[in-house]
Amino acid sequence: MAWLDIVIVAVILVSALISLARGFVREAFSLAIWVLAFWVSWSFFRDLEVPLRDWIGSPTARLGIAFALLMIVTLTVGGLINFLIIQLVERTGMSGTDRLVGMVFGAARGVLLVAVLVLLAGLTPLPGEGWWLESTMVGYFEEMALWLRDLLPPEMADRFRYTA
Repeated sequence: MAWLDIVIVAVILVSALISLARGFVREAFSLAIWVLAFWVSWSFFRDLEVPLRDWIGSPTARLGIAFALLMIVTLTVGGLINFLIIQLVERTGMSGTDRLVGMVFGAARGVLLVAVLVLLAGLTPLPGEGWWLESTMVGYFEEMALWLRDLLPPEMADRFRYTA
């Protein structure tokens, strides 16, 4: 087993163990909250930029601060809701099942994380390196990365290169 394969397995295992400790409900809601926070920020940062014009002169800084403020507020409110839901799950006695399902969710998240890292590696010469080519597992993740690449706009997707 090549060292890259060991790293891939470690990433998936660590993600699974973190989710085992935290539980599915917490992990799923955390992911949903991050997606929601990004969506809220992306959808409304231009609207929030307008009232910031009186305090911040730079348009780029205004947009960045508006985006960050929306992320922070959404993540904070979502975190409070997540906390309340976790309290409910723990009081119902479902924490064992929640943790086991969380481990499966965490493993899936680890697989997705490795696929995204392999996708990003396609922007570099890494996929042509000897240690990359020696890996028995990276080929599977290159297939996932190619699938993810196909979801990108063509002008962006053309920049990613792999051996697969």
